[in-house]
Amino acid sequence: MPGKDREEESGRYTTSYTDSEFIEAIQHLEGMAGTSDIAEEIGCTQRTAYTRLKSLEDQNKIESRKVGSSLLWSLSE
Repeated sequence: MPGKDREEESGRYTTSYTDSEFIEAIQHLEGMAGTSDIAEEIGCTQRTAYTRLKSLEDQNKIESRKVGSSLLWSLSE
């Protein structure tokens, strides 16, 4: 699968997308973007993008705000 590696022992898939790829995608998309735009930029699923973006938000590296029914992600100040 693109963007994923399989662990030898468990057989589980692990992501090979780095945090910096998500941060760079936001920067490339003019500093603010929706989950689907970021997923498309990176080449991952929307679910993978949301999970990773939420993790980065929990680490205070990025932030989100709700606009209508969408989340817009931006870099933390």
